[in-house]
Amino acid sequence: QVQLVESGGGSVHPGESLRLSCTASGFTVRYYSIAWFRQAPGKEREAVSCIRPSGGTTYNLDSVKGRFTISRDDARNAVFLEMNSLKPEDTAVYYCATSQNTWCQPQESGMVYWGKGTLVTVSS
Repeated sequence: QVQLVESGGGSVHPGESLRLSCTASGFTVRYYSIAWFRQAPGKEREAVSCIRPSGGTTYNLDSVKGRFTISRDDARNAVFLEMNSLKPEDTAVYYCATSQNTWCQPQESGMVYWGKGTLVTVSS
């Protein structure tokens, strides 16, 4: 069965870094697009980034461009989100998801499988 498991969240100070992992089972990540979403307290879930089978990437939020990097390790069947220069407004539960398609789309409704999320808290 398909499963996505996120890890790597935690509590950090502004300016610090975290690396989130999304480990997949039941399917091979390099054949499908994999996305990261986040949901801040009291806000709707929003698309953060996506990686396509080709390795092409999309960053959906201007606020993370230049600070976040999405990548994939085919040998580990995993996708990562490297987050640098973290800000308090990055505080959220981060989810990975897949639409089981080869293209990236920012809509939640297009995702077929979701992980349970990992909490990132950025505060001084």
